[in-house]
Amino acid sequence: MTFKPTPDILEKYAQVLVDFALGGGEGVKPGEVVYLQFDAPALPLALVTYAHILQKGGHPMVKMHDECFEPLLFKHGNDEQLEFFPKRYFKSLIQTIDHRIYLIADNNPFILKKADPKKIMLANKSNQLFKKWLFEKEDRGKLTWTVCLYGTAGMAREAGISLEDFWTQIIKACFLDYKDPIARWRRVFDKLKVYRARLNKMPIEKLHLLSSETDLWITLGEQRQWIGGGGRNIPSFEIFTSPDWRGTEGYVYFDYPLYRYGNLIKDIRLQFKHGKVLRATASKNEKLLRELVAQPGADRIGEYSLTDIDFSHIDAFMANTLYDENYGGKHGNTHLALGSSFHEVYTGNVDTANWKALGFNDSPEHTDIIATNDRMVTAHLQGGAKKVIYAKGHFQL
Repeated sequence: MTFKPTPDILEKYAQVLVDFALGGGEGVKPGEVVYLQFDAPALPLALVTYAHILQKGGHPMVKMHDECFEPLLFKHGNDEQLEFFPKRYFKSLIQTIDHRIYLIADNNPFILKKADPKKIMLANKSNQLFKKWLFEKEDRGKLTWTVCLYGTAGMAREAGISLEDFWTQIIKACFLDYKDPIARWRRVFDKLKVYRARLNKMPIEKLHLLSSETDLWITLGEQRQWIGGGGRNIPSFEIFTSPDWRGTEGYVYFDYPLYRYGNLIKDIRLQFKHGKVLRATASKNEKLLRELVAQPGADRIGEYSLTDIDFSHIDAFMANTLYDENYGGKHGNTHLALGSSFHEVYTGNVDTANWKALGFNDSPEHTDIIATNDRMVTAHLQGGAKKVIYAKGHFQL
């Protein structure tokens, strides 16, 4: 049975992206250039979004991606072709655009299942300069971006639900069933801002995470802040930071499956010692997990995050990190990312050597791994005091 979102839903979706998610909540201004990227199945939403950019006086630039090309690259491409990066083209592109939108719509989440993991990692490495340039322009306040999901039959199938139920999760997660979704988003982000402010006032030295098969210590580090609710992801309910990777100790179990590079990895367990992954196991696709961790800097954490169930209406497995990392359910979720840290978490100047000296991590990888079981997170403060900041799916602030 097919399902199509109504024109009203698509129009509200486009408004959230163009009028709210971009520009730090201010939306697209006349004369600004918007790079609209989308996977081919998302064409219906892309057309509405394109029209809305024009109505706002912006200049849309369009790039459609079809996943059918990727298996051919990994089957026939040699190392030189996998590493190819047209520097002048991408440099000029980044200099031109003011905003970037990506509409994710995988028809076949497992399309790279048979690809060699090493080839996937090599191709991923070639895109790092592009990401670096994007981050640099964003750090200067000259670029904003957002990503969202357009449901497909393939995504729904891998999630184990109908396409209509998949879209129901999208609609309620993005408040598209509200008369004024943007007003609802502003209320959520205002509350997230309150929680962020309270966390940032706390002199936290370490976090202690306890849950099923998990006993993990995380060192927060200096010159950090908690962030979240900025519109970069739609939806986004998490509050997160980039800890000092050197202070990660203990072990953690992730009950949620991870879809990565066209494959499913299940029952991930990581053991950390002196900040690095000492042991990484999985009940399915452990080889891919180990290949991922073996990348430069991918054996260290670049993010730690918590989601409160008061904000997230997502209550189904979606087989997509954008939604799974914002899962609400019964206990909310916690996730950490192996790989790169976030520049916007750093309260100093990212151009200085202090970035690495303070334990921020650089890596071609950034993989969010999610746990949804009940947990308690205790903040150990300067001076020896302790405070539970998260329990039973809620912030305790």
